[in-house]
Amino acid sequence: MARSSRQSKILELISLHEIETQDDLVSKLKASHFDVTQATISRDIKELGLIKILSSETGKYKYALTDTQTQTSNKYIFMLKESMISYKVVNNLIVVKTLKGLAESVCAILDRLNLEHVLGIVNGIDTVLIIFLDNIEAEYCVKKIDNIINS
Repeated sequence: MARSSRQSKILELISLHEIETQDDLVSKLKASHFDVTQATISRDIKELGLIKILSSETGKYKYALTDTQTQTSNKYIFMLKESMISYKVVNNLIVVKTLKGLAESVCAILDRLNLEHVLGIVNGIDTVLIIFLDNIEAEYCVKKIDNIINS
């Protein structure tokens, strides 16, 4: 599970920060209490299918995923399966329970799935809340999550 947790953190970091180099990524991971080497990060980048794209904000290259990779990557599905304990509709919310410390990563992956009708996604340490306008939209989305995870 260490690799899954580390790769989830990498996805979270590249979604929140403009990571230009493997050294930058190693530094951010070490700041998040992951003991990693450049060689490990190199393998993770390859496994996750990360690419470098030109940032529209800074004009520098940064690590990213393409939209099609984000939606179909088996890695994401695996990480969700390994990280999520349960998910349940409660009124207009989906409450997702995760392994301790992985809610932020699960939140980042769920956010990248571009689920329909989502008003927002927030997380704590082991809980993610997906917010909808009403319970019908939440029920529809939980079925979509079921399909993604069980496909």
